Amino acid sequence: MFKDALRRHLEAAVRRAVAAGRLPPVEVPPVEVEQPRGRRHADFATNLPLVLARRVGQPPREVARAIVEALDCSPDQVERVEVAGPGFINFFIAPAWLQALVRHVHAQGDRYGSHDVGAGRRVNVEYVSANPTGPLHIGSGRNGVIGDVLANLLAALGYAVTREYYVNDAGLLVHRLGQSVEHHYLAHFGIATPFPEDGYRGEYVREIARALVERDGDAWVHRDPQTRVAAFRDFAVAWCLADIRRTLEQFGITFDVWFSERSLYEQGAVDRVLAALRERGFLYEQDGAVWFRSTLFGDDKDRVIIRSTGWPMYYAADIPYHLNKLERGFDLLIDVWGVDHAGDVARVRGGLQALGVDPARVEFLLYQHVRLRNEGELLRMSRRRGEYVTLQDLLDAVGRDAARYFFCMVSPSVPMDFDWQLARQQSQDNPVYYVQYAYARICSILREAEGHPHGRRWVQAGRLDAAAVQDADLGRLVDPSEAALIHALAELPEVVYQAGMRREPQRLPAYARDLAAAFHGFYTQCRVLSDDPALTAARLVLVEAVRIALRRTLALIGVAAPERM
Repeated sequence: MFKDALRRHLEAAVRRAVAAGRLPPVEVPPVEVEQPRGRRHADFATNLPLVLARRVGQPPREVARAIVEALDCSPDQVERVEVAGPGFINFFIAPAWLQALVRHVHAQGDRYGSHDVGAGRRVNVEYVSANPTGPLHIGSGRNGVIGDVLANLLAALGYAVTREYYVNDAGLLVHRLGQSVEHHYLAHFGIATPFPEDGYRGEYVREIARALVERDGDAWVHRDPQTRVAAFRDFAVAWCLADIRRTLEQFGITFDVWFSERSLYEQGAVDRVLAALRERGFLYEQDGAVWFRSTLFGDDKDRVIIRSTGWPMYYAADIPYHLNKLERGFDLLIDVWGVDHAGDVARVRGGLQALGVDPARVEFLLYQHVRLRNEGELLRMSRRRGEYVTLQDLLDAVGRDAARYFFCMVSPSVPMDFDWQLARQQSQDNPVYYVQYAYARICSILREAEGHPHGRRWVQAGRLDAAAVQDADLGRLVDPSEAALIHALAELPEVVYQAGMRREPQRLPAYARDLAAAFHGFYTQCRVLSDDPALTAARLVLVEAVRIALRRTLALIGVAAPERM
């Protein structure tokens, strides 16, 4: 709220200074407004004069004075403005503006922090999309949280968001899953067969085979092997998808669309795309395989698109899949992929460009690997060997809230170590516990207010009466810790905007912790329920505003806001 308004004031001031001849004609660059650490010298500051000075050929402090003289800020918003240092402009926020911010939070309620920058444009966010060849591992958990929180953020920014899971139910990997199940199924009837190369060895594969035995008995023993493997593949994929759905629902993730890769083959979409690429000269044959001229689109070498065995590479279906999404009317496609798929980006994007698609309409958000540590020991994982910690294991151990919060805390571009032990702690060292405890403490204050002589007028059933927001004298909020708390409240709209537009969901838990810290600092310095009726009312309004902002932030992360802990 404050930063946006100050940016607008500064942009207008530069234009006025140019019109008055104080500055030569110049295009206003992006305006940065920051909060100095600890707000020791000012509430906000900008380096705009330093940026402009290089463009207009004037000393930065002279530029700063020209801008300050052209500023038209209301005294109800900005108490004073100063030129500082080599050419910074410092702003000191008026108490009335701080008070207005608190009331604005109440007026917005659970929409506080929302924007309309998306203007209803349709965005498809595709995430998780793990191969249905076994239970989800913790890497899929990180994928899911990044995608789900990003979808929440885009919705808060005014986009019409569709959440989609791409089911890789065609191709070599699910074929190997079917072969792996076949091995255990036949073994049940005493028929020894070699285990398939690169097959799946997890206990769940035996469980799938046992389920087939229970359902069908020995009906498949003497069937054609090709028919048998195809049937076992379909059964195993359905089994794995049901398990994936259950885990994701427990994790708080649901999808609007589950899209089948196999449908692209059945409807001829893959063949049509390959024919179109061939007709345009982007495919050629070499060494018995079909190659895509991906070097024409920035790849370091051409890539096989159809193996010499006849099995297509994954991206052979990825290209028509993205075309399908665009044909469904989406303005922007965002895929959340693991860094191990980074090489596929150029191929998919290149294939789409070869078919005339604007690459700006397709975005890939890559995230780094997750390493799981338990008491400092690194746990290694391999799906095919059946030696890995599943997402369900993690949820059973640490719970949904800690898992989501921890996955969201770290930038997708950075590898993360998931600290199993820390996530289980109920202490202030655990960041999600620290934030949730702040929320629960506010709820406790409001419950206590119902029995307090000066609080019961304003609080009923743990909720603040709307009249308190209008009637309270927020001018009583003069303690430095109260001002710091209001400034922290003001940051949420900026955080939501930056986290969504820059695809940086980690900004949300960082903000939640900062707001919780500001609240804990306020709570240490200021008694909410006091002998002063007016001060009690003002502080109740303030802490309820903090509760709104914390609840909103936790909801965007997909974490509960508990009223008791």
